[in-house]
Amino acid sequence: MRIGITCYSTFGGSGVIATEIGIALAKRGHQVHFICSDVPRRLVDFGENIFFHEVEVREYPLFEFQPYALSLASKMVEVSTYEKLDLLHVHYAIPHATSAYLAKQILGPLAPKIITTLHGTDITLVGQDRSYLPITRFSIAESDAVTAPSTFLKRATYDKLNVPSSKPINVIPNFIDTEIFTPNVQKLSLGFIPNLRGCPKVTGTKILIHVSNFRPVKRIADLIRAFAIIQSEVKSHLILIGDGPERSMAENLVRELKIEDYVCFLGKQDSFVPWLQQSDLFLLPSELESFGLAALEAMSCGVPVVATNTQGIPEVVIDGECGYLSEVGDYKTLADNSIKILKSNELQEQFAKNARKRAVDNFSVDKIIEQYVALYKKTLGIEG
Repeated sequence: MRIGITCYSTFGGSGVIATEIGIALAKRGHQVHFICSDVPRRLVDFGENIFFHEVEVREYPLFEFQPYALSLASKMVEVSTYEKLDLLHVHYAIPHATSAYLAKQILGPLAPKIITTLHGTDITLVGQDRSYLPITRFSIAESDAVTAPSTFLKRATYDKLNVPSSKPINVIPNFIDTEIFTPNVQKLSLGFIPNLRGCPKVTGTKILIHVSNFRPVKRIADLIRAFAIIQSEVKSHLILIGDGPERSMAENLVRELKIEDYVCFLGKQDSFVPWLQQSDLFLLPSELESFGLAALEAMSCGVPVVATNTQGIPEVVIDGECGYLSEVGDYKTLADNSIKILKSNELQEQFAKNARKRAVDNFSVDKIIEQYVALYKKTLGIEG
C-alpha cells in the first residue's frame, strides 16, 4: 500500500506513535510518505520505503496568522496526486483530519481514504472548545475510519463530542518496540549520572524517573512534592526528562523544598532508553492521560510504575500487578506507594517482571501493526 502519514513533529506521544507506525509499515514493504511541517523527532533514519514531504507555510501581509491547515491540505493533494496514495493516516483530529477532508474534496474520486487516529487532548481539551467542537466532530464523522488508543478515549469521543454512535471507532492501543525498550539486567552505580549534583557513588540508591512534555495536565508539582517525601524515607534521586511550560515552576519548587541535590532536569532527549533501563521506578501523576505511552515504555524496560488512576492509565498499568495507582492530586499516597515498592526488593522485582510481561504480551509493535494493516485493508476493500 501507499500510505501518507501526517502528525505533529514534536516529542509528544502522538508524533512518536505516528512515526513508529510509519517505520514499521515501511519495514513490511509498504510505501510511507510523511507529510508534516518538519521531520518527526523519532524519524532519525530514512530507510527503504520512507519519504518526507515538508509542509511549507508562506507568509503574506494579508494573513494575520499562517494558514497551516490550508497549506497542509494543498500538500496532501500534491503528494496524493503524484504518489498515488491509497490512504492518508492523520494523527490528531484538529487540524489534520480537517485538512485531509478538504484534500479529499479537491481530489474527488481519486482521493485516498482517510484514517484518523485520536490521541487524547484533541478530544478532551481542544475538541470541547466550543469554537472547535463542530469542526472536530465533523472531521471525525467524515473520516473513512477512526481509531483511538483506549476504550476511555473512544467513550469520551462519543460522550463529549456527541459523535454519532453509528460511527465506528476502533480501539487500537499504542505500542512500543519491545526489543528497543528492553530491560538491562546490569544496573550501574550512580556514577553513570555525572550531572547529578551531590551524587554519591554508592550502591543502594534508588533512581526514580519521569518523562513528559511538562504541561499542566502532567501535574509536575505533585511529582516533586511526592519525591520530597520519598527522598526523606528512601535514599533516592529523581531524573526528569522533557521540557515545557511547567519546568521553571518545577525547578523553583525543587529549590523551595531543598531537594535540588537529588533532582536532575535533563531536558528533551532523542533517546532515553538507557535512563529507563537504570531506573527503579517510573512516576506518572497526570490529570489527563488517554493512554500513558511513557508508562508503557518504562514497563517494557522492566520498570514498575506508580501513577494516577485516571482515564486510560488503568488500561495500561494494572494496579497491584505492574505498580500502584492512586487518585489525581493525592501526592501523599503516590509517595507512600513508591516507598512501599522501593523498600521491598522482592516486590520491586515482581512488579518489574509483571510490567515487562504485560508490555510484551499486549503492546508489542508486531501485534499492534497487524491491527492497523487489517483496518487499512478493510477500509480499502482488500481481502486477506
